[in-house]
Amino acid sequence: MTETVRVDLSERSYDIRVGPDLLSRAGAEIAPYLKRKRVAVLTDETVAGLHLEALREGLAGAGIEMSALALPAGEATKGWPQFTRAVEWLLDEKVERRDMVVAFGGGVIGDLAGFAAAVLRRGVGFVQIPTTLLAQVDSSVGGKTGINTRHGKNLVGAFHQPSLVLCDTALLGTLPARDFLAGYGEVVKYGLLGDAQFYRWLEDNAPAMAAGDMAARVHAVKRSCEMKAEIVARDETEQGDRALLNLGHTFCHALEAATGYSDRLLHGEGVAIGCQLALDLSARLGLCPQEDPSRLAAHLARMGTKATLRDIPGELPDADALLDLMGQDKKVVDGQLRFILTRGIGQAFVTSDVPRDAVRTLLTEALAAR
Repeated sequence: MTETVRVDLSERSYDIRVGPDLLSRAGAEIAPYLKRKRVAVLTDETVAGLHLEALREGLAGAGIEMSALALPAGEATKGWPQFTRAVEWLLDEKVERRDMVVAFGGGVIGDLAGFAAAVLRRGVGFVQIPTTLLAQVDSSVGGKTGINTRHGKNLVGAFHQPSLVLCDTALLGTLPARDFLAGYGEVVKYGLLGDAQFYRWLEDNAPAMAAGDMAARVHAVKRSCEMKAEIVARDETEQGDRALLNLGHTFCHALEAATGYSDRLLHGEGVAIGCQLALDLSARLGLCPQEDPSRLAAHLARMGTKATLRDIPGELPDADALLDLMGQDKKVVDGQLRFILTRGIGQAFVTSDVPRDAVRTLLTEALAAR
């Protein structure tokens, strides 16, 4: 059942392998990329407790030795203190320029380990083994690495492509239901931004996927990776088309900041809410059919994931404060907010031509409905 998606970036091209039980074959998959039979693994304490020994056995099957550092789980790890700890540990392990670092975890570990690999000895290779749905379909693919600072998310980092990505869909079975559904926010984004047929497939099959259907999980991860690979190949460093991947993220990042990057709102939940707001805004501006936002709302309700501002517990700031938070986003250009809007499901586009009052009104009404 293993599928392969190629990310075509000339000499930086690499494969994404998608399927169950890839961990048991990790050694055979990674061995061709190694100059010597050893890897340094960065992971988190939760993943280490669940899967680290299985990875060790999978690597040992090909005679590969492994050392590992388990960092605390959670978004707070993705900052300077744990990043410094990881880099110093890799140097203690005498990782050389021709060696391979393995990022084994969700998006936090993937981003931090990838950035560590990017700066260590001015760049060493790394392999992504994402363990969450969100990381498998989004953050592990495309070479964006980085950490958060007090100024915001992902403001320090580098583009550094992995050598290989192993998406073991069997690992998704150990995710808490909320984390799986949060990751689904990124999956549904792909259908909304560029593939109406995939969106229809999700409407029909995503409930079974959430319930554990392995073939559906493989297809959803593969198609999501294919779409991201196609966009990254066209625009590796986000000068144009790659911004489409940020559908829902302008709203999402403001909501994450407003909730203190806490468990009140997981990233993928923010993406789902942001996609709903982006479709609502598109319909209000007369860009997409009025039924599209209703169609998405019905689908997200069926999936049981967060979909509106009502679903975020606790207080939220007012519309003007949220707009100010949007102004801190990396995607601001010359002071202009960039939104990804849609002319219909599967037809997203990037624009800076959005009246601020329209966004304020949308947010004011969404907040009032809480």
